[in-house]
Amino acid sequence: MGFFKKLKDKFTEQTETVTEKFKDGLTKTRDSFVGRMNELFAQYRTVDEDFFEELEEILIGADVGVSTVMELIDELKDEVKLRNIKESREIAPVISEKLAEKLDKSGEDADLNMQDDQMTVILFVGVNGVGKTTTIGKMAHSFKEEGKTVVMAAGDTFRAGAIEQLEAWGDRVGVDVIKQQAGSDPAAVMYDAIQSARAKKADVLLCDTAGRLQNKVNLMKELEKVKRVISREIPDAPHEVLLVLDATTGQNAMSQAKTFGEATEVSGIVLTKLDGTAKGGIVLAIRNELNIPVKLVGLGEGMDDLQPFDAEQFVYGLFKELVEEETGEEKEEEEIENTRE
Repeated sequence: MGFFKKLKDKFTEQTETVTEKFKDGLTKTRDSFVGRMNELFAQYRTVDEDFFEELEEILIGADVGVSTVMELIDELKDEVKLRNIKESREIAPVISEKLAEKLDKSGEDADLNMQDDQMTVILFVGVNGVGKTTTIGKMAHSFKEEGKTVVMAAGDTFRAGAIEQLEAWGDRVGVDVIKQQAGSDPAAVMYDAIQSARAKKADVLLCDTAGRLQNKVNLMKELEKVKRVISREIPDAPHEVLLVLDATTGQNAMSQAKTFGEATEVSGIVLTKLDGTAKGGIVLAIRNELNIPVKLVGLGEGMDDLQPFDAEQFVYGLFKELVEEETGEEKEEEEIENTRE
């Protein structure tokens, strides 16, 4: 069975809502990427060196990242020889297959590390303006919908309005927010939040943190201190350190991921505003070059538009038109064969 047919069968069987969210959320990237791919297939009927050079440019233009693109091109060249591919259109399912492999390197590590026997503590880090507080609010809503008791900690005590913003989300989703005065010690807020969450027998504690201080060193030291306080109270916590990145910032998001990854042992990425960029290839660059799993993606403004990341859903959302075109042609060929028989 071809990779495109496997994708189509899988997501025809699944709930339409998630598939539609990925399809709609990736519209800008798909229109740009698939549009250029179709031009490439029209321009080059056969697969040769010029074809690969053009493909390389398209992938780099989608923010896939130079080193990831070079790897991918080398793998595709090997597959072309191995499968004896001559026509350019035959390589489309191979490209999507390779992208899915790179996105889903280690399988299960894309799942959140939820605790069954104790409270799960999730720490959110990232610079201001990436959608960190909104992400926390949406996750609180999602956990509450699952029937979990959730508490939020307003640990960003330095940004004007940050505490109020988290409180507004608390009111909106019906979740308690533990806070102190603006400018107070974030580690003290975390200590209070843990005690309060324990008293409420909470299932999940979601912790906001500062995105900017006077300089990068101060910010990283502050985050380390917050983690120490959490770990002292709950030895194996935080169970997740999620770095929130804005997909629309492209390679700037990569440099943020490197900086935070060096300082805070990030366990996963939340990539927001993926619906707002034509360069969704940044997901591949982050996953492949930094080796940090993308755990959640923002596919729209709605409360339910923060979705667990699924590599095959992503690839299906990206290649949907090509998948349907290819599988439609396969079906037509099958019907012709059946008629002949």
